[in-house]
Amino acid sequence: MKGLYQHIKETRKNKKVMKEIMRQRLIEWRRQERFVRVEKPLKPDRARELGYKAKQGFVIVRARILRGGRDRPHYLRKARKPSKTGVKRFTTKQSLQAIAEQRVARKYPNLEVLNSYWVGQDGRYVWYEVILVDKNHPSIKNDPKINWICEPQHTRRAFRGLTSAAKKAR
Repeated sequence: MKGLYQHIKETRKNKKVMKEIMRQRLIEWRRQERFVRVEKPLKPDRARELGYKAKQGFVIVRARILRGGRDRPHYLRKARKPSKTGVKRFTTKQSLQAIAEQRVARKYPNLEVLNSYWVGQDGRYVWYEVILVDKNHPSIKNDPKINWICEPQHTRRAFRGLTSAAKKAR
């Protein structure tokens, strides 16, 4: 017998239904800011797999990031052969998901990144929903399953490669 979240996953796999819904969502998301705090996760099944609970202290932020490679910072400008500077077609050592987690962590310095997951992409952007935890909230401190994040060694996880997406690039 299937549970609720298995039915949610199957509904999402139905291409006929989801194609038009996703198209409308992407049109709306393109007009929004880079980081949008959302009330509920778009994929509740995936969010719960990654540690989300529908309780106070958990925050979901949808992050938009440009697809493709990055430009390396220009610091060698004089008397160098341009093709050897490696400015264009520069591949980062991290995934776009890990970069999105770091940017969200900078935007919300009082919250800690727990995890993130893919929610959509088009030709220009890719969107991730990042699960953040307020480690100073009493409901987080009193929950034995998540209060490990309140300990000092788990600060700034996204910048030290301790999230799931960042661990894959270590």
